[in-house]
Amino acid sequence: MFTGLVEEIGSVDNLEPQGDALRLTIGASKVLSDASFGDSISVNGVCLTVVEHSDSYFTADVMQESLDRTGLGQLTVGSRVNLERALAAGARLGGHIMQGHVDGTSRLLHRQRSENWDVLRFSLAPELARYVVEKGSIAVNGTSLTVSAVGEDFFEVSLIPTTLAETTHGELAEGEVVNIEVDVLAKYVEKMLGDRADGGSASPER
Repeated sequence: MFTGLVEEIGSVDNLEPQGDALRLTIGASKVLSDASFGDSISVNGVCLTVVEHSDSYFTADVMQESLDRTGLGQLTVGSRVNLERALAAGARLGGHIMQGHVDGTSRLLHRQRSENWDVLRFSLAPELARYVVEKGSIAVNGTSLTVSAVGEDFFEVSLIPTTLAETTHGELAEGEVVNIEVDVLAKYVEKMLGDRADGGSASPER
């Protein structure tokens, strides 16, 4: 589980294709300070498992399912990525609850620069649109962001200088692909309401 508060920007050191999988090696420092084999680290919003690590890098295996559903397959050596360790029990929840289970990808359609912040407009797939609401939360490449505007096929986020400097969002160019994870609470609410509509009950009969 993650909160979407990016801890550092890492860089892709090596990509090793393995048939229907990919072994990914990422250079980092902060997220490795207490890393152990089997730990979870969010890479651009995708929850990956540490299989090897040192003080300066970690390696993770990415299965075909993840390559198909995310933008990890488009990374190249030197690509910069947002990194976050899994949430520790008792830590402050500064962003929103994220699983690192990406729902799909999106493209940056437009960047509007201003003196103190940038407004980024992203494409929004029809199957995800119902989960995105103005002032709600959304994860973009593993960063917890607030939706500042939403349309039928797009959403916007307004980013402060700190977010632009401390994540890869400051470097995103129009047309680039990002990973999207919608608020999981919205999906649970939809499932429960759907069950009720189908005749289910919220609680057992007594």
